[in-house]
Formats: sequence, structure tokens, C-alpha cells
Amino acid sequence: MSVKWEKQEGNEGLLTVTVEAVEVDKALDQAFKKVVKQINVPGFRKGKMPRPVFEKMYGVEALYQDALEIVINSSYPVALDEAGIEPVDYPEIAGTENFAKGADFIYTATVTVKPEPKLGDYKGLEVTKQSAEVTDEEIQSMIDAELAKKAELEIKEDEAIVEFDTAVIDFEGFVGDEAFEGGKGEDYPLEIGSGSFIPGFEEQLIGAKAGETKDVLVTFPEEYHAAELAGKEAKFVVNIKEVKTKVLPELTDEFAKEIDSEVETVEALKAKLKETTIANKEADVEASLRDELVEKAAENAEVEIPQGMINTEVDRMIQEFGQRLQMQGMNLDLYYQFSGQDEAALRAQMAEEAGGRVKVSLVLEAIGQAESIEVSEEDINTEIEKMAAQFGMDKDQILTALGGTSILENDIRTQKTVEFLVENAKIN
Repeated sequence: MSVKWEKQEGNEGLLTVTVEAVEVDKALDQAFKKVVKQINVPGFRKGKMPRPVFEKMYGVEALYQDALEIVINSSYPVALDEAGIEPVDYPEIAGTENFAKGADFIYTATVTVKPEPKLGDYKGLEVTKQSAEVTDEEIQSMIDAELAKKAELEIKEDEAIVEFDTAVIDFEGFVGDEAFEGGKGEDYPLEIGSGSFIPGFEEQLIGAKAGETKDVLVTFPEEYHAAELAGKEAKFVVNIKEVKTKVLPELTDEFAKEIDSEVETVEALKAKLKETTIANKEADVEASLRDELVEKAAENAEVEIPQGMINTEVDRMIQEFGQRLQMQGMNLDLYYQFSGQDEAALRAQMAEEAGGRVKVSLVLEAIGQAESIEVSEEDINTEIEKMAAQFGMDKDQILTALGGTSILENDIRTQKTVEFLVENAKIN
């Protein structure tokens, strides 16, 4: 077999493959063995028809389609290796009409290959590192949130509604003088400030008291789910039956233990929350810093991304999205039904992000090559040991699950490349 590779404009090239006649005939033999098992001919047991009889009855051309598939499927991967190219999409095959018994077979494949980015500046990128400082006010807010979970509601006898009170109401909505469907409710517990009702509704109840009736005027949003109400002005007649206020429990050492059984006092709880929050913030700050550096390096590079790579990334994103939906008890079909989208619309929505992901991946790979970033056997073993400890598996099980070390090696090289960007950045 001989191979010729000619790079063309953009990310395409022409791969010319010549398969010798002897290989063509071998493929015809394989095709015959496959086809003869599927036909019934009087006078012969199934699968036992002689080749000359088959060709006389059906012609050798009846074997060409199967033989073509055998030849191309076996020769194309070898041709790619010999040419040293990496395709990113299915090829366009031409020349199949010249396939014939006893003759060399020459075909061409128009191949879209992985693009080579033209790198811009990636060293000395300037970024600002955000503060990981945690204030006492933030810690108090966290504790207040825990207190609020344990809060009890007490009835307010003759006091006005304030934010965060719960008003038990009957209500009925009107557009003009006509009540509209779905606009009526009884004994509804509405927390003021929760944003549960139409914008402007809850705020108008502030200052009212139990036993009062109040007219609430609102305008439905232009994109309201009920089209007949979208953008329209409405009046709700609201009867305030009861007002309740939250009474928070006292913050004591005992309550601190309820929040976290490992602490003994309120001060110990605050100290632990602060330590944990600082660690989380520092991790978020570092992650944000790395993301910003990677984005800047990608923005400074030039690369023409083949549509096939974007399509492949969209496929991956849809698969990930489907898995997340399953964790929530849904699936893609239900999502399409509820969202009013179809797969084509979802793919179009994801295409821009997919292109960005592909560009980042290509640029990081190119930087790794430009800087000769290597992954050692020790790096791989260290990562496998970490994964084995994390998932409670042995090393062989991890390797089997990964299907080898190539994916892991690529991931480690990417991590090292990002670390290189950090080490060579100007961080304010």
C-alpha cells in the first residue's frame, strides 16, 4: 500500500491511497465468505455455494460493496498513521467507482485535520487576583441562615407587616372588571420578600395588618407564562387573614453544637466556619485566576476550528447535560417537552460555548508542545494512586476504567500547561 498526503487550504487535505490488487482480491474473498452465508440457492447447502457458481449467477460486482468496506476500513487507519495526520471528522471518500477485481485500487479521502493554532502572547499575562478575605459579617450571615432554618412563626396581633413576615391571605385577581383563571387563592402563606408573586405584589402588603383588605395593582411581565395576561395591568383584592413573624432561636453553645457536632462553643463554631470559608474562597480565587489566564491565552491565539470538532464537542455537552438531567429524575425528551426546544435548538444554543471549549483545548495543547511540557511515568503513577484512594479501587481497576494511560497523560499535561501560565503570569 502506498500513501500520499497533500495539505490544502484551511484544515483540509487530500489523502491518496493505493491498495495493491492482491489486497483487493483478499477483500473479495472475505466478502464472498460473508455473502454466501446469507443466500439460499437450490442444489447447495446454505454457505456452501462455490465461488465460480456465485460469480456466474450474480457477477463478481455483487461482492464489490462489501469488499470496498473491508478495503477502506482496513487501509484508511494505516494510511493516516503513515501520513502522520490526525483527522477530526469523517472523510469524504472518492474513487470507489474504480474498484475492480484483479486491479490496484486507488481512492482519495478529503480529510479534515486538527488545526494548528497560531499562538499569541501567553507568557507574562497580567491578571488581578481577588481577595480571599472573610469578614465577621459574612460568618454572622451564615450563622443567621442556620438560625433562620430553626425559626418559629409567631402570630402578630395588631402589628403591621414588615419584610420577611408571613401573611396568610385570600386573594382574587381581576383584569378590568373580570376575574381571570388561576388568579384566586385562599389561606395562602406568603413570605414578604420571597419573590414568590408577581413583581410589586409583596411590597404593597408592607404596612398592612391582619383583618384588612387591600387592593394590589400590578403589571404582568411581558414574557409571562400565561400569554393572555402577559404585559397586562391587573388588580388583586387581598384579604389579610393573619400575620406571622419569624422568631429566631437564641445563639447558644448548645445551638452551635446542633449546627456542627465537632464544636463546643459559639466562638469555636465561628472560628471553624471562618477557616472553612477562607479555604473555599482561596480555592475559588485560584480556579478563577487559572480560568482567566487560559481565556486570555486563547483570546490571543488564532485558530480556524473545523465544524466537525464543534459538532463533536456539542455531542459531548448534550451527553453531559443528559446525565445531569437523569440525576434530577428527568431526561432529554422530557426537557424538550417542558422547554419547548428540540435537539436542533439545543445544539445551536450550545455551539458557541462548544467552539470556545475546543479553542481552549487546542491552544493549551499547542502551548504544551511549544514549551516541551512532558508527563513522566511518576506523574501518571501519582495521579493513579490519588484516584485509587479517592474511589476505593486498586491501580489495575483504575487503568481498566480509563482504558490505559493516554487520557490521564493528556489531562496531566493540560494541568501542567495551566500551571506554566500561572508561573509566568504577572499577578496583581
